Amino acid sequence: MSIGIVLAGLGQIGMGYDRALDPARFVTTHARAFSQHPEFHLEAGVDLNPDLRREFEATYGCASYPDIESACAVHAADVAVVALPTEFHAEALERILRCAQPRAILCENPLAYAGEGAKRMVGSCAKNGVNLYVNYMRRADPSVIEVKRRINVGLIQTPVKGRVWYTKGWLHNGSHFFNLLEYWLGPLMEFKVLKKQHVEDESFADLDVWVAFERGEITFLAASAEAFSHSEIELISPSGRLRYGSETDHVNWQVLEPDERFKNYTSLSREVEKISMTRERYQLQVADQLALSLKGQASQLCTGADALKTLVSMRKVLESTI
Repeated sequence: MSIGIVLAGLGQIGMGYDRALDPARFVTTHARAFSQHPEFHLEAGVDLNPDLRREFEATYGCASYPDIESACAVHAADVAVVALPTEFHAEALERILRCAQPRAILCENPLAYAGEGAKRMVGSCAKNGVNLYVNYMRRADPSVIEVKRRINVGLIQTPVKGRVWYTKGWLHNGSHFFNLLEYWLGPLMEFKVLKKQHVEDESFADLDVWVAFERGEITFLAASAEAFSHSEIELISPSGRLRYGSETDHVNWQVLEPDERFKNYTSLSREVEKISMTRERYQLQVADQLALSLKGQASQLCTGADALKTLVSMRKVLESTI
């Protein structure tokens, strides 16, 4: 029996990003992912915008509603997806819990802007026996999972040193990479803010920050999103170099080898191992991991508790500059 999905929010991540793209190649929205996945059934969409609702109905053949209560009164919300702007996450989650009994809620990131709001969301789900996950989709990518495996078994030795380029705000896009580095390297131990670009909305502040995680030191650098969008991680390990970026379809890993020119020196191998990424279908991979979780199997999804730790750490960094 398939698992029913009610999708709250039919904007870009809900339905828009892959709207004009080949469905056989691109799965970058919740609507397309859950409509394609064999273990889920897209039951209904929710959005205040009637134009988006009409487009959703025409594209996916599903009913749509202007509010969560109307959708849950008619359809089985085994899983509720919250794909609304961050400021509406907490309200939507509470409304879902009042009118439905989902097995899980998948919420967009960041979970909230403030730690107290995120704590209430995590607590409400725990009180109601609902598994809460946050859509840090990179953690569902097989290449990212493989990097974690290699770190855990020592093929990628620690401590590492590295850098991250990110755009579009410390709490927004920056949180993707902070959460990913926590997944690979463990919790934040200490930090130092190097530079802050002051903006009216602190949620979109750009920070350059040195962060010591449990298994390595990373410098986060904010690039100007006005020029172009860019994200990249480079890790220097005692056993090699790893590069993970937004412009390629693989993770690059180079091991060490004896330098052919200088005796007793080592250098990075010219042979680059390419660990395949499936960036064009990332949201389908999230659905894969969610299906594993609902069957009681190990899942790499970011839990609400994990996302809360990310938010608390990132807000601690941000608030040190205010």
